[in-house]
Amino acid sequence: MKTTILAGLIGMMGVAAAGTAAAQQAPQGESPWMVRVRALNLDWANKSEAGSGSLNPTNLPADSINAANKLIPEVDISYFLTKNIAMELILTVPQKHDTKISQGPLAQSLGSFKQLPPTLTLQYHFIPDGKFRPYVGAGINYTRISGVDLKTSTGTVLTLDDSSVGGAMQAGVDIPINKNLSFNFDVKKIYISTDVKIGGEKVSNLKLDPLAIGVGLGWRF
Repeated sequence: MKTTILAGLIGMMGVAAAGTAAAQQAPQGESPWMVRVRALNLDWANKSEAGSGSLNPTNLPADSINAANKLIPEVDISYFLTKNIAMELILTVPQKHDTKISQGPLAQSLGSFKQLPPTLTLQYHFIPDGKFRPYVGAGINYTRISGVDLKTSTGTVLTLDDSSVGGAMQAGVDIPINKNLSFNFDVKKIYISTDVKIGGEKVSNLKLDPLAIGVGLGWRF
């Protein structure tokens, strides 16, 4: 179902783009398409429940399951529906994150997992023809979790949900360098959560909810 939601949103982006392209010309002869490449720092919120069941509250304090922050590459594709309104699909490749229990008697390295977080936002660009072009956006994130390799020092295997769907908020600015090229600064808050399980039993919930800060370049075709 989560995959269907994401596919539907991407389909809506395509339909809206096609309809708008047929209805109007790109502003001032510009193409409606823009591609940005960013270096993105993921700063995880790492909010987790105290353990239950096999990881009871005495052994696993709240907020003690931590995924390591990481700098990752990001590519996004934007389509301007009008001069002020754009849709942006944010992409990367699956990213591996080291994970640990950071406090309590169970403090230890757990291993790692991978996540792939495509995100679709609808943006409003305040001054599309200015020398300083701020925007805000909001949308939805679908995160695919894979490659889970988490194990305690005693050999207990932990698993995670294979996917997460949540909201996303965004603010940023494009600063033109020339007619086609611009510098970009972008901040996103992305809501990602997963249950932590042992033998199919939920023992905690981990809210990753990263603050994603990116800098890069954009190219308007």
